[in-house]
Amino acid sequence: MSSFEEIRSAQSAAWGRLSVGWDKWDHVIRDQLSPVGTAIIESLGISEDHHHLDIASGTGEPGLSIARLSPKGRVVLTDLAPEMLAVAVRRADALGLSNVETQVCSADDLPFDDATFDTVSVRFGYMFFPDGAKATAEFVRVLKPGGRVCSSVWTRPEVNPWTSIMMEAIATEVELAPTHPDGPSMFRCAAPGYVSALYRSAGLNDIVEWDVDIEQVTTSPEQYWEAMSEHMSTAMAALASVDGLTRQRISAAVIARARDYEQDGKVRIPGVARCIVGTK
Repeated sequence: MSSFEEIRSAQSAAWGRLSVGWDKWDHVIRDQLSPVGTAIIESLGISEDHHHLDIASGTGEPGLSIARLSPKGRVVLTDLAPEMLAVAVRRADALGLSNVETQVCSADDLPFDDATFDTVSVRFGYMFFPDGAKATAEFVRVLKPGGRVCSSVWTRPEVNPWTSIMMEAIATEVELAPTHPDGPSMFRCAAPGYVSALYRSAGLNDIVEWDVDIEQVTTSPEQYWEAMSEHMSTAMAALASVDGLTRQRISAAVIARARDYEQDGKVRIPGVARCIVGTK
């Protein structure tokens, strides 16, 4: 496995490229992940003057929603990819939010003083951290006593057909590189208790984890293919090396599978995330 610094550099470049797709498909992604953002926010107990840190913010959620709930507070969005944060800044400006800041940094090396924030959120970042234990220790360090951390991860691929449909079709045509069991990957934290153990080791208490159902909604099987092939990191990486005919076969297979989820003129593909909250 590559060094942590090499992993971070590669992730920064990859997510920078993904920022265009995430911006384009924001309406699909935002609606799909909204139940998770809501669960995170409710568990943190945000007040109007909260100082909040959002890790692996991408294009801004749930940090921007928290900023709207905390007009007298401060919300800092962090990410490895400045291109992602540039999208978040545009969205913050469009919403008229003046209490949002951004910081390009790694989750395991935060440029903030001890006990700076009331709360920390990590929506779908844990799976990709090169060193989850070190990152968790950093979250706890910058958190005020009594503050809370809430994160979310994906559960097993078999209960997340919104992504497994895509990757199974790709795997029939492309030899996918095996993932290292301790390396960054989408389902690395799927096992119950995985993140809770990191929390406990870092000194967090009153840890609770629970599952949250989500649904990805697109207007057609074809739109599902288009959205996934333009914003899903693992799919984009695999598709980058295929020729035109291979891509057509993969597309046809994905669209055929997505038709199984058509309801009332929409394609509704379910999934399950897990949220984990702990208190310092």
